Amino acid sequence: SLEAASIGFIIIIDRRRDKWSAVKASLTRIAGAFPGNLQLVFVLRPSRFIQRAIADIGIKLYRDDFKMKVPIIMLNSVSDLHGYIDKSQLTRELGGTLEYGHSQWIHHRTAIENFAMTVKTTAQMLQTFGTDLAETELPNDVQCTEDLLLAHTDHHGKLKDELKLAVKQGATLLTCIREPVTRSANSKLSPDELENVATVERLLAQLDETEKAFDQFWTKHHLKLEQCLQLRHFEHDFREVKLALDSLMEVQASFADIGDSVTRVEHLLREQKQLEEKGQEPLEKAQSLALHGEQLIQNNHYAVDSIRPKCVELRRICDDFTNETKKKYDILGKSLELHKQLDKASQWCEAGIYLLASQAVDKCQSQEGAETALVEIEKFLVTAMEHQLSNPKEFYNQFDMILTPDIKANAQRILQKLEDVQEMFDKRQVSLKKLAAKQTRPVQPVAPHPESSPKRASPKITRPAGVDCVVFVWASFRGEPGINGADCRCEAVGSSSARRISKCKIFFSFLHIINELIETERVYVEELQSIIEGYASEMDNPSLVHLIPSALQNKKEILFGNLPEIYEFHNRHEIENCIENPELLARCFLKRKEDLQIYEKYCQNKPRSEALWRQCGDSIFFQECQRKLDHKLSLDAYLLKPVQRITKYQLLLKEMLKCSKNSEGTAELEEALATVLDIIKSVNDSMHQIAITGYEGDVSELGKLLMQGSFNVWTDHKKGHNKVKDLARFKPMQRHLFLYTKMLLFCKKREENTDGHEKTASYSFKNSLKMSTVGITENVKGDNKKFEIWYNGREEVYIIQASSVELKNTWISEIRKVLTGQLEACR
Repeated sequence: SLEAASIGFIIIIDRRRDKWSAVKASLTRIAGAFPGNLQLVFVLRPSRFIQRAIADIGIKLYRDDFKMKVPIIMLNSVSDLHGYIDKSQLTRELGGTLEYGHSQWIHHRTAIENFAMTVKTTAQMLQTFGTDLAETELPNDVQCTEDLLLAHTDHHGKLKDELKLAVKQGATLLTCIREPVTRSANSKLSPDELENVATVERLLAQLDETEKAFDQFWTKHHLKLEQCLQLRHFEHDFREVKLALDSLMEVQASFADIGDSVTRVEHLLREQKQLEEKGQEPLEKAQSLALHGEQLIQNNHYAVDSIRPKCVELRRICDDFTNETKKKYDILGKSLELHKQLDKASQWCEAGIYLLASQAVDKCQSQEGAETALVEIEKFLVTAMEHQLSNPKEFYNQFDMILTPDIKANAQRILQKLEDVQEMFDKRQVSLKKLAAKQTRPVQPVAPHPESSPKRASPKITRPAGVDCVVFVWASFRGEPGINGADCRCEAVGSSSARRISKCKIFFSFLHIINELIETERVYVEELQSIIEGYASEMDNPSLVHLIPSALQNKKEILFGNLPEIYEFHNRHEIENCIENPELLARCFLKRKEDLQIYEKYCQNKPRSEALWRQCGDSIFFQECQRKLDHKLSLDAYLLKPVQRITKYQLLLKEMLKCSKNSEGTAELEEALATVLDIIKSVNDSMHQIAITGYEGDVSELGKLLMQGSFNVWTDHKKGHNKVKDLARFKPMQRHLFLYTKMLLFCKKREENTDGHEKTASYSFKNSLKMSTVGITENVKGDNKKFEIWYNGREEVYIIQASSVELKNTWISEIRKVLTGQLEACR
């Protein structure tokens, strides 16, 4: 015991039956190895005479070699020993009464030390396992989390088995030590045995505390692993549901079309209904998953900050889909109502034209015939009230918010057609009312011969074969005198077939568009001339120099751009020359394709012009110029005209195509429209290109800008850390890509407010790839809207997600053209 050890030790060496060599070996061993507080050493010397003599001599000779600082007392017999030590402290072998079994003490002591080592080893194993658990990073996927949970649970089970074995070992040892007392009630444990019992009990208590602490730690760790598994299942389900919902929202977003006819709108309504039905299952899954997430939060899940936003996101997408669906139904419902009304109006116009064309002119010459025709017209005009055509503009205005440019153009065309047909009826009524009066002389039929307008010469019209009523329709449309029932006749009108009337209506619509194009072109040229003469030239007027702001000095080219160049281009009146032969119109656009690039230059300068106008637009100089010109609008409105004009060409060419399908010249019109669309795209691309910032090189040296647009981009670098790669796989970057013939630029779109005005976009340069060193993978597993662009043998991989499959295919086609061109150049 510690108490006995503090008092010190007395060693008795019994060598009565041995030799001096054994005495010497024992003393040497004690001197070199005994660690305790040594007080005395008694030696019972050998009993044989010779050995005793040798021992007496040896002890004198070797005393210093034993290196002992305590006395060594040589004794001849046990009785001499009793003079030093009481018999109660000696065992029976030395003539004492102390009950002591050395082999038993060794056995117990060895077992206790083994048990203590087992306890220590077990505690170290538990501590090591606990440290490993505490340092374990939670996995990011379901399978790894399940594997980790299984491995940790298995390891925990094995450690618990080790603990049970250790406890069992300690309990067995304690039973062995207490065996004498168990066997006989009169027996008592010796002090050594009591000390052994206390030691074993202490080790068992230590083992029990260790087990309890470990169990508490394991309970917390196991709960966290289970919650981690719940979280990974939740995140996995969230990604699947989110992917389904995003796909659903993309499909819904692609339903931007509101239809251009009743049939088309009804088809869109059916598609919307199918989409709504298709979306029920993912929406229900999303709601169920959000509810599950709320339950996890209520159960004190450790990842509340990760679960709650996902629940909010799921419910938001569900609400967005529901609200957007309702909005789509509302818009399509209005669109259906509008197109039904437009169809009624168009049918009413066609019926009106047919009525006018079917009224035989020769029969209207008599008073009775004129009155009959008047009654027919009046009955027909009553039907306008039935079809709500009394105030069509007011009806169409309520749909203005949903109208696309094409539908607006169609609605305006039909409104114009209504006005034209109404005007035709008014003129016919005036003419018939004159004929209904008393006739003074018979009127003979004459050939069609429209007179010239006093304002400008009527254009010469090349009448298509088989269209006999064109002169009447065209002259009525132009509002020219001389074409009415009393002054001019179209002999074949009354006998025209339905086919000829149909041709007449098509030709009428085509001429109406031609006239609109020429008339707006004339106004456009006049407006450009007034801006140049009334504003730009006045900036050089010495009498007005004092009114010009200092910020505007020497910046006329910035404010007006290349407007004079645009004016000179349009002042050639080439389009007006096409009225005699409309087929020349498409050729006109194709011939001047390169010249139309002046609009790209104008639009590129427009942001600088607008910034200068915001700075100086309120100056007295501009107010004075506007007053002299008697313009209702300020200069900035007129500086938008070129931008609006190029779009106007697009709309008018589309309308002309509708009127001339499957006829001669259609192919050239389609090519002209494609040319204008290409110019608009080029203008749009160039506007984005000039907003690139941070690129150190010269953008003009990258070749032609082929495509530009916004995408989701993931990056994967072989040299990157695994965690970085995994993180990049789930978090896309928003990048705006510019595809040139020599380079692909990656930029980040930024929007900034400028002086309280609308936001302007800029593109901050981030990265670039030379097209001569890239490869492309057209399809990425799991998403048909993704493709890959890789660099240096896939050392850098850029996964790009387009907003639609069509957009992806367009980009792939352009990139493939660039790569193919490079390959052919190398060959």
